[in-house]
Amino acid sequence: MITLRPRRTLGWSYGVAAAALVLPLLAVELWVLDPTGSWPIVAATAAIVGGLMCLAWIAYRRTRVSISRYGIVERGFFGTTTVVAARDVSKVLRLDLYRSNSLDTTDELFVVCRSGRGRFRMRGRFWDASAMDLVAGVLDVEESTRDEPVTLAELRESDPGLLYWFERRSLMA
Repeated sequence: MITLRPRRTLGWSYGVAAAALVLPLLAVELWVLDPTGSWPIVAATAAIVGGLMCLAWIAYRRTRVSISRYGIVERGFFGTTTVVAARDVSKVLRLDLYRSNSLDTTDELFVVCRSGRGRFRMRGRFWDASAMDLVAGVLDVEESTRDEPVTLAELRESDPGLLYWFERRSLMA
């Protein structure tokens, strides 16, 4: 069994971004409220925000995917556990997906079940390419790769079953 974890640099990147957003808001809250008697409100706000950030950090650290010849067990960010049995997997699909409003692409991996639906997905923003390279070999299934990058709209048209429910609908209907 191989256990994979998301990129560790994400935790610091998102943590620094959250701190850069929260600290000025706390400073504005302290400045707008009366400085002499408002410190309990600012302290309570800071404690709540700090607690939420700690919970997010713990959830991020607990996120993992375990892959073996028997299948995949994913423990997601929100604590949900998803199991995909190896007997249900027909192939692994790799492709480059254009980011929205950009010419940059992200490597994506889809574990496809026998009915053609995506059962498990690894996004290049969260997972290293070396982690993605292990999946097909451990599951012992065919890995196919699309040579040309695709947009989300093209993927929605060609393979809507691979996408999450919210990605299957276009905002431009």
